[in-house]
Amino acid sequence: MLPDAPPCKGTMDRIDALATEPPPAMFTALLLFVHLLSIVVWVGGMAFAHFCLRPALPLLAPPERLRLMHAVLTRFLNWVLAAALLTLASGLGIMVLAARAGAAMPWNWHAMAAIGLVMVGIFAVVRLGPYARLARAVAAADWPAGAAALASVRKGVAVNLALGVLVVAIAALGR
Repeated sequence: MLPDAPPCKGTMDRIDALATEPPPAMFTALLLFVHLLSIVVWVGGMAFAHFCLRPALPLLAPPERLRLMHAVLTRFLNWVLAAALLTLASGLGIMVLAARAGAAMPWNWHAMAAIGLVMVGIFAVVRLGPYARLARAVAAADWPAGAAALASVRKGVAVNLALGVLVVAIAALGR
């Protein structure tokens, strides 16, 4: 067994510096880019579904309508899961970097974080509740149950869309 060698002085100095140096501006910009892109995907997708897709659905018979919405929501909710996780991770990263730099976090950051957590909670409720009921109804060809589940999904999306627009307004106007 080799005796414990002291670490190189240069290595320890670099580790100490990493704990106190501000992160490179490019890293902070990358976190902000991921944060904003995730929000665009999430809120933009809800706006498309609510204002474009939903009004076109009456062109289809109820079974086709529900099959289409199940297929669309299956894909979209996977994208939302990724967007929500990236939004939370990048937002937390930005807040940690700001705190490490000694910056006070403005009120709008706290408001956006709180609303974002509520949005994630609503997403989880929609995904595990009404969407799961929609999937079961479509598999069983139970169209009335599917329509009821889809109506519940729509309500959750409408609430989250309103909250998402509020977050964007706070981000833009709360400076």
